[in-house]
Amino acid sequence: MKATWNGAVIAESDDTVVVEGNHYFPESSLDRQYITFSNHRSSCPWKGQAHYYSLMVDGDLNPDAVWYYPQPSDAAKEIKGRVAFWKGVKVE
Repeated sequence: MKATWNGAVIAESDDTVVVEGNHYFPESSLDRQYITFSNHRSSCPWKGQAHYYSLMVDGDLNPDAVWYYPQPSDAAKEIKGRVAFWKGVKVE
């Protein structure tokens, strides 16, 4: 699987976990040159608190486009250490 945005490959891995239709990539598969800080947080009733990264590619910012659960609930333990994408990031 490959996650791309604005012409850049953000992450690529053959080891993704699908939860609720979203591919969770190993965090180690992220190309860190495109990752920037976000202080955004959200909560999921069964996965826990999500944290976010923003993307910066060729001067274009995609805020909060990457999410992860640093301490997922036991029910979602398979996504620990993994990231997922939205906001125009193509995963295929």
